[in-house]
Amino acid sequence: MRIDRVKLIAEMARQDITSIRLAEKAGVSRVTVSAVRCGKACSPATAGKIAAALGVPVESIVRKE
Repeated sequence: MRIDRVKLIAEMARQDITSIRLAEKAGVSRVTVSAVRCGKACSPATAGKIAAALGVPVESIVRKE
């Protein structure tokens, strides 16, 4: 599963949240957040954690394949 990096970065900017803070809130590593921001694939569970930490539905940040 891939998160749309543009949507993720835009949502992070809208909420004024750093990668470090997002990683803490989502319960994933900073490296994982950085990888996702660079367009790498992640597990559905990780995508769900990131979406929950941002308070958005996972469908709003995943890339449509």
